[in-house]
This record gives sequence, C-alpha cells and structure tokens, in this order.
Amino acid sequence: MEKQIPIPTVKLGNQGLEVSRLGFGCGGLSGFLNAPLSHEAGCSIIKEAFTKGITFFDTADIYGKNHDNEIMIGKALKQLPREKIQVASKFGITISEEGQYGVKGTPEYVRECCEGSLKRLGVDYIDLYYQHRVDITVPIEDTMGELKKLVEEGKIKYIGLSEPSPATIRRAHAVHPITALQMEYSLWTRDIEDEIIPLCRELGIGIVAYSPLGRGFFGGKAVVESLPNESILAAHPRFKGENLEKNKLIYTRLSDPASKHACTVPQLALAWLLHQGDDIIPIPGTTKVKNIIDNIGSLSLRFTQLDLKEISDAVPIQEVSGSSDFDALSEYTWKLANTPPK
Repeated sequence: MEKQIPIPTVKLGNQGLEVSRLGFGCGGLSGFLNAPLSHEAGCSIIKEAFTKGITFFDTADIYGKNHDNEIMIGKALKQLPREKIQVASKFGITISEEGQYGVKGTPEYVRECCEGSLKRLGVDYIDLYYQHRVDITVPIEDTMGELKKLVEEGKIKYIGLSEPSPATIRRAHAVHPITALQMEYSLWTRDIEDEIIPLCRELGIGIVAYSPLGRGFFGGKAVVESLPNESILAAHPRFKGENLEKNKLIYTRLSDPASKHACTVPQLALAWLLHQGDDIIPIPGTTKVKNIIDNIGSLSLRFTQLDLKEISDAVPIQEVSGSSDFDALSEYTWKLANTPPK
C-alpha cells in the first residue's frame, strides 16, 4: 500500500484564497497535448487527484471543442464536495470560424463569458477567474471594472490575469486587487524571475505556474516517450528537429541530481519550482494516475541552496535550444521581445 503524502494548503495572494500546494491543470484532459479523454475518464482522473489531496483545479472556456473541459469539470464537481475545491477558469481567447485565435476583453464579453462558464461548470461562483490573455485594444481598467462587479455580485471570488505585462499588472491592481497571476514557469522558462516575480511579491499577488514541467518535456515527452500524433507540441520550437536533439542532452543532465535525491526527473523539476517560494503554485496536468502520484512525491523533497544551484546549472537557459515563445497572444512575451535591452 502506497504511503500518501499529505498536501498542505497555502495562501495564494493576500486576498484570502487558500489552495493546495500543488494544483492540477485540466486542459490536457480535453486534448491539445494528447488525445482527449472521455468525460467518464476525465472525471475519474479529477476524483483521483482530489482523493490524493489536490483541491485546486484549473480550466478555461477555450479548453476542448465546444467548451468541453468546463463541461467535464462540471460533471466531476457534482461528485465532489464543492466547498472543499477551488475552481479556476479563464475567459478572453476567441476562435473565429476560420480557426484564427484572438483576444477580447470588453466588459460585455467578460460578463457573457462568466455566465457561460458558471452554467457549464454547474456552480454558483468561480473561485478564481482569470483574463486568459490581455486585450490591448480595451483599457485594462474597463475589463477589470466588470470583473470587480462580478466579485461584488458573488459570481467570482477572486480575480487573476494570465500573461500580462508589468505595466498592465499595476494598472489592473489599482482597480481591484489581483489575487494571482498565471504565467509559464519551469526550469527552462524563467523569464518571469527578473521582473514579474518581484512585482507580484511587492503587490501581494500569488503566482500560478503553468507548464511547470516544460510542456511535458521534463516529464519525458519526446524524450522517453514519443509525442502523441494529436499533440500540438510537434509545432513547438523546442520540440522540433535539431532543437529537440540538443534539448534531450539537458534532460539527460538532470539524471544525476535526480539519482542523488532518489527521485524522478519530473519530481526534481517540480520540487525545484516549489522551492522558488510558497507563493508559487505549480499546476501540472496529466491523463495518468501514476503521474499524479509521481507529481505529489515532489512535495517531500528538500533541497539546500547548493542543491538548487546544481539543478539550475544543469539547465543553462542560454543552452536551451528553440524559442519559448509559443504564444503570440501573450502581452508579456510580446513586450519582452520588443523591449530594447538596457
């Protein structure tokens, strides 16, 4: 019988939200990185995660065809104690009939999306509601103003932003306190360390790290297991051709510190992230129960500063091959790419 590691709860931001130290990214249950699961299978995974102590579940209206992921999460919530779960969802990414992605942040759209998500999730309120991507054609004050109204109406409890620039964070926070920022953060994507993390700590904003295993790379995707035919990662610069072959060497370099700490490479990568601060909550996703167990195992690892340096040095950012910019809709990465060096 496996020994279950207790998952502590921590405060996310300083507005009162408490979540499990490790969250669960639900998007992959509805495809993108692999074949989508049936609702029955997806609900089973969510219930397993909850049984093992994960209470923070992340979805979005854009995940899956026809909002499939929110509908799946809604079915799972009917089988779980709602008051013990923190649900995060997002709005703001649009898809045209031609399949083109865009962003929309008008007040009317904010409300329309929120009402739709509440209905699909089958809940009276959403614990954490993010603007999925910033619409630079709409003043952030207008978008935040509507989100603030939704808080006052009890339809959402806390407000988040995903991939905003530092200037947008400050402007948004001035309208209503931001509880959390969702940003890509992992051993091979560390851009937010320079400016975003210090700013969040100054303002009391928590950080939710999506793709904490490098979009599955540190979990072995394309290294110890082949990419599924359905995965969009085949188009990611870091998973293509020569770049992938070079990056495989980075994965191999993590084998030594993983052996030293008697853990797997994904556990090592997650534990490194957990050690960056209690205000950083990784949300790895998976379609396999064994991976949930493996991920939770990262919580028991303890590293010294020397250990952390050894792990960081094994993944030198300058040696990571291929751009991390896989997100043309991100205001943050756009600003980063278009700001002249100081």
